This record gives sequence, structure tokens and C-alpha cells, in this order.
Amino acid sequence: MILSKRAILCVAVLVFLAHNVFAQHEGHQPPPAKPAATPSPSPNTGSTDHGEMEHGLVVVEDDDMLIRVGNSHANLMPMGRMGSGTSWQPASSTMPMLHKQADDWLLMFHYNFVAGVNAQGGPRGVTKFESANWFMPSAMRRVGNGTLELRGMFSFEPFTFPPGGSPLLFQTGETYKGELIIDRQHPHDLFMELSATYTRPLGENGTWFVYGGYPGEPALGPVAFMHRTSASENTSAPLSHHLQDSTHISFGVVTTGFTYRWFKLEGSIFNGREPGENRYNFEANPWTSRSARLWFAPNDNWSMQVSHGFLRNPEVLEPGDVRRTTASISYNRRFEKGYWASSLIWGRNHEGHGDEIFNLNGYIAESTVNFLDRNYLYTRLELVDKNQLLRDEDRAQLGITEHHPSFRIGAYTFGGSREIWNTEKHSLAIGSDVTFYSKPSILDPIYGTNPVSWKFFFRLRPQKMSMSGMHGTH
Repeated sequence: MILSKRAILCVAVLVFLAHNVFAQHEGHQPPPAKPAATPSPSPNTGSTDHGEMEHGLVVVEDDDMLIRVGNSHANLMPMGRMGSGTSWQPASSTMPMLHKQADDWLLMFHYNFVAGVNAQGGPRGVTKFESANWFMPSAMRRVGNGTLELRGMFSFEPFTFPPGGSPLLFQTGETYKGELIIDRQHPHDLFMELSATYTRPLGENGTWFVYGGYPGEPALGPVAFMHRTSASENTSAPLSHHLQDSTHISFGVVTTGFTYRWFKLEGSIFNGREPGENRYNFEANPWTSRSARLWFAPNDNWSMQVSHGFLRNPEVLEPGDVRRTTASISYNRRFEKGYWASSLIWGRNHEGHGDEIFNLNGYIAESTVNFLDRNYLYTRLELVDKNQLLRDEDRAQLGITEHHPSFRIGAYTFGGSREIWNTEKHSLAIGSDVTFYSKPSILDPIYGTNPVSWKFFFRLRPQKMSMSGMHGTH
């Protein structure tokens, strides 16, 4: 068994503590809400004529939670819009999260614990029992004329992934025992994010913010795959991860920017070096990378971004700079007893390693449909360029002399899950998916003609965030 007793105990203790901390709030009656001026209609929130309720910095409107930026009655930030780092999801996105009001603080806790069998097909495939997981506490309050958010994110994958990473055909990126990782997904670090964000209103429709993380996530790429609603049920990292959102763990980042109505413009300086093999430490490398990103969210259901970044020597074994460009469109629509979330994502690395120059592209179309409350269907269709699939012995076997041959790989995943046990705060689901691949025929001797992979898993996380606890204070 890959999961150690220590890792399972740690996970159980975290979930137990979170359940009891937030359960203590049941039945607690905060002070009566102060009468508040009705916020003017906003392009991000709509009118607040339908049962608004204020709790400090929280406004509850039509069973949605909005965060008041500072003392502003007009500048409201939908909780559903908050993605990884400083990224934006569609505001209508559903968030599985525990929450409570504690004096001046709004406390929140998100976690996702997935355990099951991972069977990768073909000659290079293996079958392992493993767990992908992360735990994310956060806290928000007013500070002066602004709003402060503190956020942490942790993962036990260094304990719950097989040595060398989770088996994943055609995946590349980072190192293990001094060699490039191939056909595996590296574990996330124990410390994924420790960050603070301060936001101040600028008039009725604008804000200025500053974000710092060690580790944290710079303004580059789409919402990280673990947080995208369109990928909420898919337990695998995209093969395009290192062309799109791999900088979501950066040991040192400062981001600042402005929002105005539907737009958000932000820029970062950060440490662009990929995390090392030691998944438990804090790393110190120069903050010599930079990025900029523009968001456009015309209404609650859409979120779009374009970004560009310069990464100084991101890879340990192959020195060379990377210029990354990404673009994405995300859509989310709620309906009775469910939602439909989709994303289209493109990422491109322009890499220079000595005299070699590469242009690698990755494309993703992914979608998740939640229907009849408990049921989910999902897919991810992906095309990606890979130039690190072959070791020296592989090139010799295939008769390839080029040091970094590039191959266009396709991965097509189809799956479903169903929640089989729900409480007021937690949800347990069972699910499975299957992945088919396309590749150049020259790779057949290594990967087989038609490799097929599958997964079977259990997933534990909080219930979709509801305002019932807040409304219970009427």
C-alpha cells in the first residue's frame, strides 16, 4: 500500500478538526446586522434587491456570498470568482467549502482528498494505489479601508504518491533522483501556498490589490487545474501542465494590480525555478522572473484571460529561459440541481537551451456537468507537444539521433462520479474515468499501439458552499 499510516492519520485529523471547528458555529447567533445602504447594481453581482443580508464584510444575496471590499457598499467581490492565487473563475462557480463567521473574521476551509487505483496502460504503464489531496484554510477581515485575506494550502502527496510520482503516460516535468520525470506526475509540495492579499477600493467600481506568497502563485496562466470548476472531478494533472499553470507553486512571488468593472490587470515578479525534489522545504532562488495578465469577466458566467511570462532558468537539469504565453476562456452556468462548467485553454513555451530553440504548444478542452445534485460527468480533450519523452536508451532503440525530438500527443479522458454519502458539511463520492491516446507511430515500440489508462477512486471534500448557515441567523 502506498498510503502510509502516518499520512492517513494526518488527513483524518485535519478533516476531523475542521469539521469540529466549523460545527461549533452551528446555532451561534452573531449580533444583529446593521442596516446598510443597498449596493448599486454591479456588472459582477447584479442587483441586490433580493434578500440581501450583511454580516460584517459578508453580503448574502440570492444564496451567494459576496465580500465587501473595505467599507464600500458598491464594490462587492463574489466568492465564486476567487480562483487560485489572484486568478478569476466565473463568479457563478460553485465552491465546496466550509465557512463560519468568527467576530471580525470570515474563516473558510476547502479540502479535496482522492484515493484509489491508477492503472496506466501499455508497456510503460503501471498500476498503483495512491492519493491526490490538498487542504486550504483561509481567513478574511476588514483592515482599515481595505480587506485582508490570509491563505494557506498544503498537500500530503509527498507521502501518498508512489516514489517518483503518480503514474501518468506521456507526462513530463521536474526531477526525481537527479533525472527528468517521464510518464509520471510529480507530487505537490507539502507547502503549496502561504500568502496574504490586501485589497482597497478605488471609487465604486475599482480596486487596487497587492498579493505576496512564499510559496504563492504569480499572475501567469489560467486558474490552476486543481481549482478549476471545469476540472473539479478529474483526478489527473493535464499533460499541458508545464505549458500553462505549472507556476502555481513559486517560492517567492509579489503581485499587484487593479480591477475596474469587468477587467483586471496584474503583474508579478517571482522565483521561476521549478520546485526541487525535496517536497518538504522552503526554497530560496532569485526572484528574476516576471509576468503580466489581463482578465475580462463580462458577467457572472464568463471569465477570460491572456498572460505572458518570462521564466529565468526554470529547469534544474537543463539551464535556459522560457517565455510562456497563455490564453483561456471559462464558462459556468447554474441550473436547477446542478451546473455546467467548461474551459478552453492554450499555453505556449518558447524555450532556449543552449543552441536549441523550441516552441511547444498545449491545448485543452475540458468540461464537467453536475446534474440531479449528486451526479457528475466530465471530460478532458488535450493536444500537447512533448520534447522530453525519450531517454538515451529510448532514442537508441528508436534510431533517433536528435537530442530533444518533439512529438504531438493527444489524451482524451471521459469519466463520471456520484456522491454516495452526504452530510450537511461533507461529501463522499465514487468515480472512474478512462483515457485514450494518440501519438506518432514511431513511439509504438515504447508505448504500444493503443495504450488505454483508467482510474477508480473515492473522493471526499466539503459540500458545495451554501448560505444556509448565514441565513440561519435571521
